[in-house]
Amino acid sequence: MPDLRRSAGDTIVVLNAGSSSIKFAAFACDDPHTTALERLLYGEIDGMGKAARLLAWAHDGKPLPGSDVTALDDTPQAYEQGLQMLFQWLRQLVPGRRVLAVGHRVVHGGVEFVQPVCITPEILERLDALSPLAPLHQPHNLAAIRVVAKLAPTLLQIASFDTAFHAGQDWVMQAYALPQKIRDAGVKRYGFHGLSYEYIASVLPTHLGLQADARVVVAHLGNGASMCAMRERRSIATTMGFTALDGLMMGTRCGNLDPGVVLYLQAHMGMSPTEVENMLYRESGLLGVSGISSDMRLLEASNEPWAQAAIDLYVNRIARELGSLAATLGGLDALVFTAGIGEHSASIRRRICRDAQWLGVDLDADANEAHALRIGSVGSRVSVWTIPTNEELMLAQHALALVQDGARL
Repeated sequence: MPDLRRSAGDTIVVLNAGSSSIKFAAFACDDPHTTALERLLYGEIDGMGKAARLLAWAHDGKPLPGSDVTALDDTPQAYEQGLQMLFQWLRQLVPGRRVLAVGHRVVHGGVEFVQPVCITPEILERLDALSPLAPLHQPHNLAAIRVVAKLAPTLLQIASFDTAFHAGQDWVMQAYALPQKIRDAGVKRYGFHGLSYEYIASVLPTHLGLQADARVVVAHLGNGASMCAMRERRSIATTMGFTALDGLMMGTRCGNLDPGVVLYLQAHMGMSPTEVENMLYRESGLLGVSGISSDMRLLEASNEPWAQAAIDLYVNRIARELGSLAATLGGLDALVFTAGIGEHSASIRRRICRDAQWLGVDLDADANEAHALRIGSVGSRVSVWTIPTNEELMLAQHALALVQDGARL
């Protein structure tokens, strides 16, 4: 195992808090005058509110000790218990290191927050007001911030926003055809998964060379899924809109939906707004169509007809959105897969690329099965890639930048 017990120095901890897990990473930043960050470790507290497991790995992927199953009571204090457990574990594993700041992923920044910010009680209140726009994520993001503030009141906390990467899109890409008073109230297309797209944009030159600034579509395919069209590594258009419910079919979310369906469910099927919200966010998508699971791995291994039907619909929606984004860009030069399904499902990549042959996509079957970095054939007019994302690094870089700008003073 690598030696993490080295000389004292500063550390930035980043947290990505969800409803049942807290993903974390710790980065060494021993030189205050550099932007270089060295990841010490990363991991996840899984099973929040149940019997939580703290699983962690060193920077090279080797398992770390002290990450056995740990009991965590099913109480409203689960987040506090979980984070207490995490910070105690960190102090034991990397003693002598000071936590300089904690960086948080916050899904929705609304109109106001388009850059990372240092958290204050007043800012936290404004972010809380955005929770109805991201009910699966925002409350948990903010719960982690509140717990850290309780555990370490003087510790600097910095929020980075999934919506920020898309903030520079043209008005026509963000606007809905609604009355001005509604648009002025902030009802527009925001887009999400921005931290993931920001990371992919930052490494495109390393992999694609001069093609990095060309017409690129990135497919972030995980339990949450979206796609982003980039030119000059900037967001031109994306599939998600006002909330993280829009666009592609996802694990439990329906994706693109005729708003008339919502009206029908309420007016003619007697469903309350809360019931509709719960169904669209938590009971739809792969889970809703298959009736089996939201986990693509389980569906791919299943022989049940509705499991295969769910996968068919999932791929079809991606193919349609890819065509739309390519049209927005005026063509396509590169296609990048990332996130859990995008990085690990050769079958889903193969089917998407098959449906995109008309765009000039040609897959190298062997490279795809081997999960290679470049999976397009030598003759493919559109280059095709699988690039692992790293949202945690973006959170740490944002936090370090604010610290270096004097945010601690």
